[in-house]
Amino acid sequence: MYPEQAPHVPAQRAVEVHQPTPLPPAVPVAAPVVPVQPGTVPAVASIVMPDGRVVTGYAIEPTRPEPVAAKPAVSRTAVNIALGGAGFLAVCGGLVLLTSFIAALTAFITQLIILAAVVFGGWIAVQIFSTRGHQGGTTVNIRKAVIKRNHFHG
Repeated sequence: MYPEQAPHVPAQRAVEVHQPTPLPPAVPVAAPVVPVQPGTVPAVASIVMPDGRVVTGYAIEPTRPEPVAAKPAVSRTAVNIALGGAGFLAVCGGLVLLTSFIAALTAFITQLIILAAVVFGGWIAVQIFSTRGHQGGTTVNIRKAVIKRNHFHG
């Protein structure tokens, strides 16, 4: 692939060597000692060791953990937005339920009307086609012609 198949020699670069510079040892500077009267006198405790020795010293208060940072208060705007969203969802759910209730009530009333029509129509059909009570038959007047059941009179 290469026109020359000769091995390449890597280029030599000048290398700089850095030596660490030692630092002189730090000389502690003694701060002036100023006697300060403590605000309160700490309590002195004495302990009797099992071998009879008495050790006296100041009581060391246990370290208290740092108080946990108080959680930031939730802003009123965030609370209002959350309550508004919950109220909006409640209203939407109520409207869906109201719409469903009205649709179900309409279907129920429609079915009652149909049932009444069927029952009333059946009662009328029974009255028309029953032979009880009217032995003479049913009379229907059509254009001045009198039609009795099974008889035509012109």
